Amino acid sequence: MPKTDTHVVAIDVGSAKVAVLIAERTEVDGEPALEIVGVGRAPNRGTLRGHIVHLDATVSALKRATEEAETMAGVEISRAFVGIGGSDLRSANSHGTAYVDCGDRGIARADIDLVLNAARGVPLPPDREILHAIPQEFAVDDHGGIADPHGMLGSRLEAKVHLVMGHAPRTRTLIRCLNRAGVEAREIVFEPLATAEAVLLPDERELGVLLLDIGSGTCGFAFFQHAEVQHSGVLSFGASHFTADLASVLRTSFAGAETLKLRDGCCLVGLVDGDDGLVVPSVAGGSSKTIARENLAEILQARAEEMFHLVQAELEKAGWADQVRGGLVLSGGGSKLAGLPELAQQVFSCDVRYGVPLGLVSEIEGLADPTWATAAGLLRYAVASEEARLPIARRRSLGGVRSVMGNLRQMFSDLV
Repeated sequence: MPKTDTHVVAIDVGSAKVAVLIAERTEVDGEPALEIVGVGRAPNRGTLRGHIVHLDATVSALKRATEEAETMAGVEISRAFVGIGGSDLRSANSHGTAYVDCGDRGIARADIDLVLNAARGVPLPPDREILHAIPQEFAVDDHGGIADPHGMLGSRLEAKVHLVMGHAPRTRTLIRCLNRAGVEAREIVFEPLATAEAVLLPDERELGVLLLDIGSGTCGFAFFQHAEVQHSGVLSFGASHFTADLASVLRTSFAGAETLKLRDGCCLVGLVDGDDGLVVPSVAGGSSKTIARENLAEILQARAEEMFHLVQAELEKAGWADQVRGGLVLSGGGSKLAGLPELAQQVFSCDVRYGVPLGLVSEIEGLADPTWATAAGLLRYAVASEEARLPIARRRSLGGVRSVMGNLRQMFSDLV
């Protein structure tokens, strides 16, 4: 099979599955677009809560998913944009200042590089590394709110930057798994940032929108305002914890609890008929029992409320709790639990919708689903990353896809 040099590849390594998308560049109504030509998916038993706990199992899942996508697309995967999550990821907002002597020529790219380097200069433990440094805004001589200071006149240049910091050994372990599966990582991308590329609208990002990306083992979140990410993080539990709660309280197997959750689960008691009876399978051949659907909902609602309140506490701590004016977007496979949008609306007091992948061309069934949002976002991130390295006039002519790094990514891509 030929190599994928003319294609874009995304790999989402989750706690329950590895998902792979291969896209081919095309045009729709004269605008650049991505057409999905290869899809692969394989169960992953080697990752727990976003952390690789079994190298061989993760490599095996990567190989199965990539081979499935390669067969469908008729191409061979060599490089990919890869998502990373995990509760050990940290974020912080940083500030940098540089004094520039630009004279009449205006602020140069080298001056902007200087101030971005200053903003990145935060003390890090030896096992930490900066995955992303995303400019939020610039200020020239105390005049803030500037998206691109290039060419402006001034002597004092400041930058506000959102930093995402990863655990370096874990990132290297992920890269080792990819290499053993025959794939080179073109870039490791924080999953909520990738997901945002696929599911958020420009108006939402400007007004103030909260994204919750609920996976099997983790829940990533990111808050956007003024078009850029302002706060982000990862909670150390996800959809599998709902299942574990059911298994523990109802004293049934994990598989039986998962079936109950998917078939009959709802995390808002007010939406269920309390008189309905549900059969709970027993463990080790014992007698099954019957519970009210309301009891099932009570267990699930308790965990969902805990998750939402933890995210809300993170926003309050960062000072953004009252700024979610653009609504809340739920994404990831774990977001499809019945009652989750209605409960989120009660907790956050804002509009709530599901985040399904946007801007992709495909005749393959099942991709317009929150489960594929991260992989789809990695594709859009990849194209935006390439776009940001083009001359400004060419970038503007492309339209459509925007980079999570903003219009300034080309100036600091070599620094990240």
